Amino acid sequence: MLLVLPGTAGPGRAQSTAPSLGLQEPGPQAPPPQSTPPSSAPPAREENPGLINEMGKLFDKLPSILPPIKSPSETIDDLSRMAKPSTMVSGRVACPASSNGAPDCKQAADRLCQGQGYKEGKSLNADSAQSCSAKVLIPGRPRKPDDCRTDTFVTSALCQN
Repeated sequence: MLLVLPGTAGPGRAQSTAPSLGLQEPGPQAPPPQSTPPSSAPPAREENPGLINEMGKLFDKLPSILPPIKSPSETIDDLSRMAKPSTMVSGRVACPASSNGAPDCKQAADRLCQGQGYKEGKSLNADSAQSCSAKVLIPGRPRKPDDCRTDTFVTSALCQN
């Protein structure tokens, strides 16, 4: 009895190929079956949640995220506004209350700078202090909510002409 194994040469047969290691030679392949009939419109593109797709979404949103590009003349105007000579002055001017009750320190900074001969100012430092009426000094008198108030003062400002 003669046993012939695949990939080995039998008697009278010359070995023309190397033994097979489980690899098959590619033969003619049939095209994959189509699940939908061909149509004139291209198939809808599926959403791919990969990195490239996410980057594409970012580039689509980019124009709305970035600030508008300024013209050269607008850029020069901005630079000239920044280059205006300014001086820091010190003093103490009370910030008046605005319509909503908050202190208006822009107005106080302007007054501080105008007192030094400048046109306008921008508050750099402010200080707050509590001011109370003399009634709080009366012994035994209970304190009332309107006996004291907090005043805000501009102590230094950046002034410009």
